[in-house]
Amino acid sequence: MEKERLNKYLAACGLCSRREADRLIEEGRVSVNGKRAEAGMQVSDKDQIMVNGKPVHGKDEKVVLAYYKPVGVTCTEKDRFADKKITDMVKFPVRVTYAGRLDKDSEGLMILTNDGALIDAMMRGSGGHEKEYVVRVNKEISQEFIKSMSEGVFLSELSVTTKPCKVTKIGKFAFKIILTQGLNRQIKRMVRELGYHVYAIKRVRIENITLENLKSGQFRKLKEEELHMLYKLCFPRNLEKT
Repeated sequence: MEKERLNKYLAACGLCSRREADRLIEEGRVSVNGKRAEAGMQVSDKDQIMVNGKPVHGKDEKVVLAYYKPVGVTCTEKDRFADKKITDMVKFPVRVTYAGRLDKDSEGLMILTNDGALIDAMMRGSGGHEKEYVVRVNKEISQEFIKSMSEGVFLSELSVTTKPCKVTKIGKFAFKIILTQGLNRQIKRMVRELGYHVYAIKRVRIENITLENLKSGQFRKLKEEELHMLYKLCFPRNLEKT
């Protein structure tokens, strides 16, 4: 049976991303055939692999879900101080985790999956994956605000200027924005630099995936055509994954 690197195998089983797998291995929380795992080792389904003392089963069918995260739900798996963890909110027969986060006080679309390779691809900053948001602010939006947001805003806290993006005014106090980078709290930081305050953020699209008719707290499996296009966008040079 063909073997592959342990971190890639764990990611393919949907346990975590490759980076997280490397951390688990380094911390001694992974064993292979009863012995402590080593970074870079090769494994297959025939090996007995355990993480945190629990057996890892072989690669299952890939599951990809669209989830409408409500305000108040925290994107975490093990924070004992979080009132509502995302892993407690989504009950699905196959363990899935999130490919990209949303702040606790934001709502909207998230992609949940057991495909570690997809998680890696979507969270890679260089991927340029489109994410569309509807944002409501505290005062009337000016054309100068739209122009500044579109051209890029210097974030003094991070000492970086955001990439140009598409921004459209959709109401007196609301706008849509399409980002292709994932700086920490990017929209809130951009808005604050321009003298405004964010009241609400809702993510409505990730690449070709939308909320459709989902209500807050609901999730759905992606349709075949949606899934095919998502993989095509995330793995343009590796279309056999579709």
